[in-house]
Amino acid sequence: MEKPIFTDVLQVAVVVKNLDEAVKIYYDEYGIGPWAIYEFNPETVKDMIIRDKREDYAMRLALCNIGKVQWELIEPKDDKSIYAEFLRTHGEGLHHVAFGVEDYDEAMNFFRSKGHKILQGGTWCDFIYTYLTTEEDLKVIAEIYKPPESFKWPEPDEVYPPGAKIPWIG
Repeated sequence: MEKPIFTDVLQVAVVVKNLDEAVKIYYDEYGIGPWAIYEFNPETVKDMIIRDKREDYAMRLALCNIGKVQWELIEPKDDKSIYAEFLRTHGEGLHHVAFGVEDYDEAMNFFRSKGHKILQGGTWCDFIYTYLTTEEDLKVIAEIYKPPESFKWPEPDEVYPPGAKIPWIG
């Protein structure tokens, strides 16, 4: 291979049973935060996919930055998503790592050429996110993004602690 497919580590994600309890522990006990909280569901995300097929799902997630890496906590809101499946089979814990790629479309061609499928994905605020079936090869689910050039983080549905300013949201 000429050059690595991944150019950066962008995000580490953990699946939790209760998002409100989790952000409180992270912030109140460890000083990690503040957290921007969003609801992802068929009303907020287009083109939802599970295992390469069009399928709706829902989750609530919280985001914060630790240094240059985004930390994500995810609570599934149904029993269909890969997060709900993860909770059933593994319990709470590290779920995926999001990696930077030079070109999303080239990266997708690369992963498809290796036989990988889309494990789950969708388009939120014109921001495409894609989880790939890399667990066997990489021992972790890899996520890649295709944000629009003009992407700006929308105001969160809520923040923790309440009233906190999220530094990366304009």
